Amino acid sequence: MKCHVLAVGQRLPAWAETACADYLKRFPPEVRVLVHTVKAEPRAPGRSAAAIMAAEAQRLRHACPKGARLVALDERGQRCTTDQLAQRWAHWQQSGQDVALLIGGADGLDPGLRAQAHEQLRLSDLTLPHALVRVLLLEQLYRVWSIHAGHPYHRA
Repeated sequence: MKCHVLAVGQRLPAWAETACADYLKRFPPEVRVLVHTVKAEPRAPGRSAAAIMAAEAQRLRHACPKGARLVALDERGQRCTTDQLAQRWAHWQQSGQDVALLIGGADGLDPGLRAQAHEQLRLSDLTLPHALVRVLLLEQLYRVWSIHAGHPYHRA
């Protein structure tokens, strides 16, 4: 299984780039976590949030690996503890299917793309900046790996 993190946005601040790179390099070679960034749709006078989200959704769909399980990260998604995420990770691995975790743009994910997702997860009840979402997601994926590997990183 490959885990693809697909995010709308431009460059991250240096602190977030450093943190994301740090978590990505911690995974062993057999665990493939890949981050793909798609361009955010430019804002223009008269363009609705719906039109912007639809354009970004098209880019996300194009970046998704064929046949991947789509998991939308959304504030309306299901709450999930780290242990529950670890259970989902195990299920995803057993399926043999790649997983694409979708992070929307400033306005969120297009409702149509959210509806197409196999699952919708919420990382927090708080509103988080996009850079922090990527760092938090990669940290949690590393923590999930550590739980399954019996690595001492996670202390329950």
